[in-house]
Amino acid sequence: MALDAGLDVTVLSRRPPSGASPVHRDGARYFQADVTTGAGLAEALQGADVVIDCLEGQFGKARRKFADGGARLLAAATVAGVRKAVLLSIINCDQTSAAFYVSKADKERVYALSSLETVVVRATQFHSLVTAVFQAGSKVRLIPVFKGARFQTISPTNVASELLAEALREPSEERHRTRTIGGPDIWSMRELAEIWRKASGRAGLLVEVPLPGEMGRYLRKGLNLVPSQRTGTDTFEAWLAKREESL
Repeated sequence: MALDAGLDVTVLSRRPPSGASPVHRDGARYFQADVTTGAGLAEALQGADVVIDCLEGQFGKARRKFADGGARLLAAATVAGVRKAVLLSIINCDQTSAAFYVSKADKERVYALSSLETVVVRATQFHSLVTAVFQAGSKVRLIPVFKGARFQTISPTNVASELLAEALREPSEERHRTRTIGGPDIWSMRELAEIWRKASGRAGLLVEVPLPGEMGRYLRKGLNLVPSQRTGTDTFEAWLAKREESL
């Protein structure tokens, strides 16, 4: 998307594609760097105007060091002369004690303290999240649907478009902003499972199961929904139609 717009794109990763340094076949420059140690950050950020941070740290040390990594990235970006940083986060991540979401909220607070202009884009869950649950269940012909859960899933492409738009937006007088984006539709998990089963042609019994713990509470309270911000345009059904691997 950014490459199609004619922008100079640099990708920072602990594991860049093999043979990708410094220029990969897709037109982007790839650098091996690690935000947990700071190794490679200075070289990767040289000449950058804006940073879009989509890094993840779901488990173990990566999750524990997630906010620290964000601070290290922002510090290196400041030294490199970057003017803005855009962070991908999760809707209402500060409203639950689920560990992964807590790490996201901690990183948001790091961004709010940065000397750079920052924008946090909180998104609802991706279409691919519920799809992965359905795919896993279909292997044993039992497709789980979480009791009392509704979703406003969004296409990763729509999220990428919003991140890029924020990166390219003119400087703001407000140094630190947070906005929330959601998908076009709100469905129960059962309804999403029925859409997926019809699109995929997979057999499997839909089984309603309770989701315990903090994530269950988060979903039952509707903290994953933002009805007033239906930013995404790709419906779940349309997204499935474009992606055979999801079926």
